[in-house]
Amino acid sequence: MSHESCPGYAVAPFAGLVAAYPGEDVYPAGDFRVEWGPIFHRGRLDGSARVLVLGQDPATHESIARRILVGEAGQRVQGLLAKVGIGRSYVLVNTFLYSVFGQGGGQRHAKDPAIAAYRNAWLDALLVGSQVSAVVTLGQLAHTAYDMWAATQPGAAAGLHLAAIRHPTYPESSARASGKKLSETTAILLEDWNRALPALAAHVTPEGPVDTTPYAVQSGWRAGDLAPIPEVDLPAGSPPWWLDLRSWATRTGEDAQAKRATIQVTVPRAYRAWPPLG
Repeated sequence: MSHESCPGYAVAPFAGLVAAYPGEDVYPAGDFRVEWGPIFHRGRLDGSARVLVLGQDPATHESIARRILVGEAGQRVQGLLAKVGIGRSYVLVNTFLYSVFGQGGGQRHAKDPAIAAYRNAWLDALLVGSQVSAVVTLGQLAHTAYDMWAATQPGAAAGLHLAAIRHPTYPESSARASGKKLSETTAILLEDWNRALPALAAHVTPEGPVDTTPYAVQSGWRAGDLAPIPEVDLPAGSPPWWLDLRSWATRTGEDAQAKRATIQVTVPRAYRAWPPLG
């Protein structure tokens, strides 16, 4: 059986970018989980990307897989891209290299010039003179980040379609913060994505079938709305359960410090191929 994998960052300009990533001097440890290291991207760095997705910050699963948007949020985005005929010709980067720690960390650094300078170098490499025709921003922090880059590259930005949509985890985060039912906040997200879908499809050259059937706002997520992460997006040797929708990594600990320092990784039952013990 042959396996695909992400080749990593062996070519210019990405080899130089990952060699010169910022640390605590730019990302203060009080606001970012710098101890888990930077997580740079997911998708194509070979010039074949047709869509760029700009997310927010890496979460728990991403800290293990070393690629962004690989959990349920990533599979929701993968499903959105599939609707416009994009199965693998994409590249995803985040507003922040490191996971945000605390509620206000991201907002405090939304317009940080040092953070923006490194992020803009990635966006320059991926968007200037490329075949990317559309940019999808996930949430307000990503929208702000894109606007900051566009101000430095107005010519390149003028040729791009911007789909500024709600972050895929909006339903869960909004329900927790507002006390609304998850079904209500999911409907808000799906309405927002439905509004963006036709124009996004019109500005992307598909590589596969296009199906812009709107999301079922009142029914919530349906079978097929989420799409699996392709094996080619992950580092060589990644176990198949890293691509699974089932949660396999959680932060654990008896207090905030222990929880920040600890990620528990558990192989899902469906992937436990070993014979019964004992």
